[in-house]
Amino acid sequence: MNKLFLCLMAMMGVLTASAQDAVLPLIQNAKAYESVSLNGEWNYIVDVQEEGYYDYRMNPTRWGFFQNAKPQRPEDLIEYDFDKSPTMQIPSDWNTQDERLFFYEGTVWFYKQFKIQNSKSDKVLLYFGAVNYDAHVYVNGQHVGHHIGGFTPFNYDVTDLLKEGENNVIVKVDNKRHAEDVPTQIFDWWNYGGITRDVKLVKVPALYLEDYSLQLEKAKGVKGEKQKTISFSAKLSKKEAGHRITVSIPELKLEKTFTTDAEGKVQTSTFGIQAKKLKLWSPENPKLYEVRFSVDAATITDQIGFRTIETKGKQILLNGRPVFLRGISIHNEKPNGGGRANSAEDARTLLSWAQELGCNFVRLAHYPHHEEMVREAEKMGILVWSEIPVYWTIAWKNPKTFENAKQQLTDMILRDHNRANVIIWSIANETPHSPERDDFLGRLAQYARSMDSTRLISMAMEVTGASNYVNRLNDNMNKFVDVVSFNQYIGWYRDVNDAPKMKWEIPYDKPVIISEFGGGARYGYHGEKNQRWTEEFQENLYRENIAMLDKIEGLSGTTPWILKDFRSPRRVLPGIQDYYNRKGLFSDKGEKKKAFYVLQEWYRQKASQASH
Repeated sequence: MNKLFLCLMAMMGVLTASAQDAVLPLIQNAKAYESVSLNGEWNYIVDVQEEGYYDYRMNPTRWGFFQNAKPQRPEDLIEYDFDKSPTMQIPSDWNTQDERLFFYEGTVWFYKQFKIQNSKSDKVLLYFGAVNYDAHVYVNGQHVGHHIGGFTPFNYDVTDLLKEGENNVIVKVDNKRHAEDVPTQIFDWWNYGGITRDVKLVKVPALYLEDYSLQLEKAKGVKGEKQKTISFSAKLSKKEAGHRITVSIPELKLEKTFTTDAEGKVQTSTFGIQAKKLKLWSPENPKLYEVRFSVDAATITDQIGFRTIETKGKQILLNGRPVFLRGISIHNEKPNGGGRANSAEDARTLLSWAQELGCNFVRLAHYPHHEEMVREAEKMGILVWSEIPVYWTIAWKNPKTFENAKQQLTDMILRDHNRANVIIWSIANETPHSPERDDFLGRLAQYARSMDSTRLISMAMEVTGASNYVNRLNDNMNKFVDVVSFNQYIGWYRDVNDAPKMKWEIPYDKPVIISEFGGGARYGYHGEKNQRWTEEFQENLYRENIAMLDKIEGLSGTTPWILKDFRSPRRVLPGIQDYYNRKGLFSDKGEKKKAFYVLQEWYRQKASQASH
């Protein structure tokens, strides 16, 4: 872009982030600060041809909807009006809020008016939990940011744009699919559009704690150790040396003070605590400590648990002991019917179903779920696999696609790296093999490990090299992951009668998780066990798969596909699917299918074996 064009675009207020906006790093634990919710009713305008952003030559227009213009004279021509437009509850998805938008993919503009008092007394961040997919954000007509990615949070400093009294925020949301996106053009879930998670104004000090990490380090292998080691690192919102950061855990009577360097950071430092004093977080005892972080005179709090996760040969060790991950995969969809899940209540319902099934582990597929999902699971004692939407056939050779995936991985880790229950960062699902794919995913795995070395890295692989009744896992990504995970659908995409004959060859000395298995059934549809779509068919499929998988050497967990039926445009069979993927153990209305009880009994046996 030449300088004249940049100046023109800046005047119009339509520049992208790369051209105008300074990227503001994601704030850690936004919940800890005083905030004003912008949830509630927002006006919206459906803009099929994006006339609110482009002119008829497809150039950015200075008269865009972001201006929220009003006629000043009787002859003024303005062909939109947010105040007279319909309203929608935010957070939500437009697909289930407006029946005309059920299948819609495109642009919708959202408008919210709000009042501010003492606007200059605080530094204010505008925080979005998630917007799907491409979002341009404007405050009082000024462009403040452009974010790409439908499942991760982002924030902007809007302090200087706010004014005493009436203010407004306008968001242009576009959920059209593109080959170079993450996820790409095809995926097996509903492309819910809109502002799908919380929006709030977060008040922070002029200098605040942008990020921090408090982790229990792995034991040194000494039995009966008397001392545990905790590591701490932190980063301020400004590069300033000499600031004191104090960490205190009142219940443990522990307080430590650190001083920032010239980068405004506390590099990783360690301190000890008597082992007998520290109660470790586990599914059986999900202990969380109140931790206070003080920067100069300002203090925030968090609830943090301490545990270790590692592998030893074909075992996963939680707090130094082998654990079998009794899991289930979950989509971030409301428990009763369709629509994007976006509340703590939604999370508790879904997770309580998982616990009733006997789970101590959930795979949050295929993208980062709502923050409340992770935090509620932590309180309930449920371990978590968290994933980014590098799904199926990504544009492996496109540098912008890689940067997009890397940014989503960054934001996922930054948001949740202090959550004790998150034990696996997953970088992909069912990706076809190629040198370009190996390079793309290898770099992502290495980057994830550089950001957070305290957790395990995995991905859902595909089984290749099948010969008659021998399935051999052969994936170049084996050297980058800590846990070998793969999806298999014996009984659904291959005859279930093959299950007793199958042998599995996994030539890696690493733990194994079966990240998906299962098949579809319509709740209430009954018949013989060989009649597809019946509950009896799914029930038999689970019985045969469990018997088969139990024979796999190094099996450390499973996350069958899936907890509940979920919406998907790829599932069109009338009377059976009706745009739902029917592989759930619960129906879309929360009703248990017969296969639920098969898995529940197996997990009871696994839990009993572990206790002995």
